[in-house]
Amino acid sequence: MKAITLNSFGAPEEMHITEVPNPEIGENEILVRVHATALNRADLLQRQGKYPPPEGESTIMGLEMAGVVYKTGFGVSKWKEGDAVCGLLPGGGYAQLARIHEDMAWPVPQGFSMEKAVAIPEVFLTAFQAIRLLADLQQDETLLIHAGASGVGTAAIQLAKAIGARPIVTASKGKHDFCRKLGAAHAIDYKNEDFESVIYSLTNGRGADVIMDFIGGPYFQKNLNSLALEGRLVMQGFMGGPKPAAVNLAPILRKRLKLIGSTLRSRTLDYKIALAKDLYNFAWPLFESGDLKPIIDSVFDWEEIVKAHHYMEANKNIGKIILKVN
Repeated sequence: MKAITLNSFGAPEEMHITEVPNPEIGENEILVRVHATALNRADLLQRQGKYPPPEGESTIMGLEMAGVVYKTGFGVSKWKEGDAVCGLLPGGGYAQLARIHEDMAWPVPQGFSMEKAVAIPEVFLTAFQAIRLLADLQQDETLLIHAGASGVGTAAIQLAKAIGARPIVTASKGKHDFCRKLGAAHAIDYKNEDFESVIYSLTNGRGADVIMDFIGGPYFQKNLNSLALEGRLVMQGFMGGPKPAAVNLAPILRKRLKLIGSTLRSRTLDYKIALAKDLYNFAWPLFESGDLKPIIDSVFDWEEIVKAHHYMEANKNIGKIILKVN
């Protein structure tokens, strides 16, 4: 098969399409002919040598796919050749063929293209895990989403709205209208506004019940200050670096806060299967009714992979960047 591989760790120009061996599938696994995959921040880090795949998994980048079942392994009962599926991968999505456990694959929602279906797995699983499973976001609670126009951010806005919570986002000013159309109750210009002050104003001094953060160190103190009594901070990345400046930890005790670190790629297969099942039960009726929508910024041919990575690194996208696989 063909796949996108690296000459060496480094810039996007190190990526190219080459011939590699087909993946070998094991018991309860399916081999999928990939029609579409998508970019994630983890791909950028892996390309730079900063985020290796879990031991024993494909070294090819790509954490999600949509395509057609090409072959089934021993014991597979849920799928047959020709079925249209999508799902989250530990790696291997930037390729013509990818293997996945049968319980990690979902049917492509009715009426969805492959490009639309592949915009679901990583962002909706990540957002659902954070706000539903880890933070236990409830109806009428306030959720502050940093990087609200990102793929995970746009998923979190919609999921929070479906739960009946109040999503508020930080984003650059040019992305505010889009976030509001998705359901954000308010958008904060993180470049020119102090989100701590705005959150307190919007909540009458109470603070946010849950904060989803991808920034890390630079936001840590303000996040603690911005949380309500018994608030929950879910940390999902360190785009601004992992080390905060001098921190006053008093709000953690005074407000009985919960600080939760969230990863997904390194979780056990059993955990990810259970999470995938929960998201399917919650979200698939909403995808098929149109109440949830995967947000696609742009679609590139996979031969344009270098251009696509540069585009993501420039932080120009609102929603997912998709690759069509030939």
